[in-house]
Amino acid sequence: MVRGIVGVCLLTLAPLTARAEGGLVFEVASVKPAAAQAPGRFQISMGGDPGRINYTFVSLKNLIERAYSVKSYQVTGPEWMDSERFDVTAKLPDGAKQSDVPVMLQALLAERFKLSIHREQKSMPVYAIVVGKAGVKMPKVEGDAVAGPGAGNIRMQMGMKGRQLAGKVTIDGLAGMLSRMLDRPVIDATELKDTYDMKLEWTPDDREGGMRMIGGIPAGDHPPASEGSESSTAPSLFAAVQEQLGLKLEPRKGQVDVVVVDSIEKSPTQN
Repeated sequence: MVRGIVGVCLLTLAPLTARAEGGLVFEVASVKPAAAQAPGRFQISMGGDPGRINYTFVSLKNLIERAYSVKSYQVTGPEWMDSERFDVTAKLPDGAKQSDVPVMLQALLAERFKLSIHREQKSMPVYAIVVGKAGVKMPKVEGDAVAGPGAGNIRMQMGMKGRQLAGKVTIDGLAGMLSRMLDRPVIDATELKDTYDMKLEWTPDDREGGMRMIGGIPAGDHPPASEGSESSTAPSLFAAVQEQLGLKLEPRKGQVDVVVVDSIEKSPTQN
């Protein structure tokens, strides 16, 4: 009996080579080092039409996040994965959908960068989203007008006097966005599955790490979070979430799934 348990543990933690399930791979793919951008200004994008992907100035960490559907804090590996930048273009095979892109990226990373990973759980400080005493203050979105995956329906404004997010979002989607703005992961502890029409305005404080990414897509040109103005009348992010959305962010300790990079090469093999 003990032997069986040990065997299961070893199987769970054994390194695995990233590869596409069922052999689903990009028809054609190009990976090359990104050109240097002007000091103080950079533009990162992860997009493409339905039959292609076109990622510009992305890090290997960005690609791993997209490939394994995880957030930045869920990836551990060499620090240079955040600094080395690449341009990636690829054509999807006939019949493939954008929802198939992650598994094809896994195959691409394994082939071009020799990526090998394993998954495990890690205990870390988190913020849990819970419903406030007065209940959720955001109106529900009815009918077909629901939030898509990621943050495709969210508008973001970042100025000298504060920040604003507005659009249709689920609580789980909101947790993902807040995770990228705060100093620790944010988890959804509400069990609410509805889509809401959200508008959130706040002034950054020192608990924010800056807007790094929205929905897995790195933010482009914007003023850093430290440029919030003392003359702004907007509340802090924590107060705004409670006052404007009817939700609370509670500090907790939680188990978070992480992707551990066992090995990866710094330069891709030739196209």
